[in-house]
Amino acid sequence: MPDTLRQNAHAVILPAISSLHLSDAVKRLLSGGGCSLLLGETREEYLAREMARARKVAETPDRFTAFTQQATSLTDHLLIAVDQEIAGICRLHDLVPPFPSVDALQRMPADEFQRRSSQIATAARALGINCFLGPILDIVGEPNPWLAGRTWSTDPHRIATLSAAYIRGVQRCGIAAAAKHFPGYAAIGRDPATDPNAAMTGSMAAIETGFIPFKAAIENAVEIIMTGPAIVEGLDPRTPASLSAPIIQILKRRLHFRGVVLSDDLDSQATLRGRSVAQVAIDALAAGSDLLLMADLDHQLDIVVNAIQNAVNAGHLSRERLDAAADTVRRVARRYA
Repeated sequence: MPDTLRQNAHAVILPAISSLHLSDAVKRLLSGGGCSLLLGETREEYLAREMARARKVAETPDRFTAFTQQATSLTDHLLIAVDQEIAGICRLHDLVPPFPSVDALQRMPADEFQRRSSQIATAARALGINCFLGPILDIVGEPNPWLAGRTWSTDPHRIATLSAAYIRGVQRCGIAAAAKHFPGYAAIGRDPATDPNAAMTGSMAAIETGFIPFKAAIENAVEIIMTGPAIVEGLDPRTPASLSAPIIQILKRRLHFRGVVLSDDLDSQATLRGRSVAQVAIDALAAGSDLLLMADLDHQLDIVVNAIQNAVNAGHLSRERLDAAADTVRRVARRYA
């Protein structure tokens, strides 16, 4: 009889890797019921907002396709995600057509941008990719070390219109979109990846304005929404958004989102705040997250899987909540397989 508890613990983890190589831990996770994988970038590439020249030379279409085929062979339905942001990080570099420049985006009609997004998605799909972690919906109008160089407008309605076009364009071509970072981080003066005290300090008016692009994304059937890694003081002054039941309930009940709620990187210092990844993973699930992003580091994936199982067996995490999260992720993975 299959161990469905362990399979479901695997299904709710999105392991992040930075190269075309699957570790033994990732292979175990996928073979044991995992249904998602993030092909990310190095920290240096993330900060530069550009893939390294050596990577661009080494990652040919044939090598990329061989990698995605190997990953897909390990499980029945697999979401293979990349950061493919409108004006930020483009993990697929020269393998797919580029997005328009920031200047061009200011005057581009939505239908034209939808067509451009579809072209990019079609090329990505041919490589075996079926999920984009994008678009970024944060409205950034002041210094922001985390999101600098990753956004293209401060007009919430313009962001909403073109991001909705992106979502329609990529999802119609077989790429699930993951809008980020709910509830929006307009004012965050520190980098959540490295600073445990990073927090969104904007007013309630700024928070409400930040909802505008997310409402448009939901109206356009976005499959996934990523919650942010840091505290949003106006909504929950104690708990980072990815672990905050009140914030996730705003997304589900007020904005009526029915898709996958994806946590941002649980390894972020602003999410951990001195705790272990296993602890915050359980809290994220209990709060309503469906899919947990974390790096493939050492034995971390196995540790978190075991911790989730133990939490269910001990009654610290509802089995129904875990099952619902796993089923939600699997539905999207099947739809885009």
